[in-house]
Amino acid sequence: MTTTSVVAQTTPALDACNVTWNTPGKDSRDSMPLGNGDIGLNVWVENGGDLLFYVSKTDAWSDNVAGNKGLVKLGRIRVKLTPNPFAAQSGFVQTLKLHDGEVAIEAGPAGQKVRLRVWVDANQPVIRVEADGVKSFEARVGFETLRPAPEKDLNADTVLGGQTDRIAWCYRNTNKRIPQLTNLTFGAIAKGDGLVSDGDAALKSRQASNRLLLSVYPMTAQTVTPEAWLAKLEAQVRKVDATDLDAARGKHREWWNAFWDRSWIYASGEAGAEQATQGYALQRFVSACSGRGAFPIKFNGSIFTVDYLKPEKVDGEMKAVTLNADTRSWGGQYWFQNTRPMYWPMLKSGDFDTMQPLFKMFRAMLPDNEKLVKEYYGHDGAYFAETKPFWGGVDNITPESPGNYTKHYYTPILELSAMMLDYYAFTGDEGFVRETLLPIADAGVKFFDGHFKRDEKGKLLLDPDNAIEMFWKVRNPAPDIAGLHWVLQGLLALPSEFGTAEMRSRWQRLLGELPDLPKGDANGKTVLMPAEKFDKSHNFENPELYAIYPFRIYGLGKPDLELARATFDARKQRHMGCWHQDGIQAALLGDIETAKKAAVFHLTRKDKQLRFPAFWDPGHDYAPDEDNGGNGLNILQQMLLQAEGSRILLLPAWPKTWNCDFKLRAPMRTTVVGRVRGGKLESCTVTPERRRKDVVVVGEGAL
Repeated sequence: MTTTSVVAQTTPALDACNVTWNTPGKDSRDSMPLGNGDIGLNVWVENGGDLLFYVSKTDAWSDNVAGNKGLVKLGRIRVKLTPNPFAAQSGFVQTLKLHDGEVAIEAGPAGQKVRLRVWVDANQPVIRVEADGVKSFEARVGFETLRPAPEKDLNADTVLGGQTDRIAWCYRNTNKRIPQLTNLTFGAIAKGDGLVSDGDAALKSRQASNRLLLSVYPMTAQTVTPEAWLAKLEAQVRKVDATDLDAARGKHREWWNAFWDRSWIYASGEAGAEQATQGYALQRFVSACSGRGAFPIKFNGSIFTVDYLKPEKVDGEMKAVTLNADTRSWGGQYWFQNTRPMYWPMLKSGDFDTMQPLFKMFRAMLPDNEKLVKEYYGHDGAYFAETKPFWGGVDNITPESPGNYTKHYYTPILELSAMMLDYYAFTGDEGFVRETLLPIADAGVKFFDGHFKRDEKGKLLLDPDNAIEMFWKVRNPAPDIAGLHWVLQGLLALPSEFGTAEMRSRWQRLLGELPDLPKGDANGKTVLMPAEKFDKSHNFENPELYAIYPFRIYGLGKPDLELARATFDARKQRHMGCWHQDGIQAALLGDIETAKKAAVFHLTRKDKQLRFPAFWDPGHDYAPDEDNGGNGLNILQQMLLQAEGSRILLLPAWPKTWNCDFKLRAPMRTTVVGRVRGGKLESCTVTPERRRKDVVVVGEGAL
């Protein structure tokens, strides 16, 4: 079987994952997501009303970054058509067309049908709304703000007056304390063929027509004045307008076609397989819509937050309070434990471009973090706080500092380094190693080397140190020991041209000084422990399992598999959904039933308030929860393919009751395309061909 033939066969499978609604919605909770990686939309049609969409952007940071309105919407656009095709629900069809990256809508009675196409150009910063009618219609386009008046740490939007046949608006930060926010301005221009001004915040048709083209051009920039921002945006508009619309639409569809050709998983058979398949495709789509901007994906809603009912205590009573689409629980800062789930599966799906904002953000933090560590602690290195704004920063945490969820929590730089080592293994990008991986990973191991003392045996003594958020101020926590072993071995395994002789000597020395992973007894079996010494728990995590994932010291085909399985079986916290990683660890250990159950749970756990099937339940986070979907992708991938070094394991935790067609990536720039029927690998194409000898088919999970 050739890769080309599989592409042809899987196009209908992708189309089967499209989302189609035959009735309009009520409000933004009934919206579909769209985006080009930086600009995002929530698109919905009001029952008997209008087409609406929220506009968002990955860098639209308000002054309220530390609060619950940090990354906010640019605003809402309302498109009113007369005669109104949505007044009579006959013939209403709204479809998210994944292959084309667009929302298509058809509505109206016979003889007055209108077809609309909404898309965000994959290659240019512009939103397009196209409408074609059987008969002529009139249109009115209005901008609606979510911020009509100032709030604490939140300014009002400004609609710019004096515009001719266009709407222009912006939000401008007034923060003078934080350079990254000072004069940060975001907003947009909206205009369209045949549309003229109807006040400062609206446009209307000059005359009735059977066609509408509305274009919205968002932009974020730091400028000295609002006028300078507008001039910069006008130059951007001219550049976009210089491109032929039909050519731009064709290039847009080419981008999405290439995206879907990178990888796929289409499972079928037993109940749950098809639903998990759709959840997998939709989550990849949502990540692609929000993953190519200036900053990483926000775990707590991404750029697709909506008006949401949340139980809150009001006057001593629990009531359902409506939070507008600017609002999200867990604020505007980045939490590493909650950000990583969206990024690990991008390796096997080949979505390397959407990983760049994560790496760029942390690389930009590094110099200031190194400086602060030197000032606070008097030693070299850096760490990334578990919770931080996009510009970084570290806390001056002394051994005497009280215990806390995120104080004495130094693991993020180790897991990020592990992810970057995998990124190099998959892509072979040598420039990335020199410019990003080595500076970050070396700064991380320097921090641990200089920050902690040695015990009486000369071993590194990690005390006080958190075992993630679960146990505070412990002695020798398992996650950091596993992470240091994994990262140091990975650095030393890099080709010799990476890293100076001094660096390699230091890595080798520190590796020899690392303590062993703590072990204990459970049910008469030896198991890994969360730490050498620890007290009461504070969360719902299993730190001892970090040696299975994300630091893959134990797993199928590796030493002491039974120790790892016994540890997993003895785990005290047993959870699925959100950021819980039981399903990933189960797949890595060949536990088919646990992995399958978790995959289906993660990839079908829709929020009950929200209509779109991949707007996930908030779990511990906020809807739509990106952790939930990211971990779902990871579980399904690990069930099909696991790769370490040159070895590729196929079907390590795949249920024999599920059939599957898949295309996934592996290290050494390898692509694997396969077909599974009845638990057996019927066909497999490995590119490059020389990697075929490295493939081991595990079957039902028993190696």
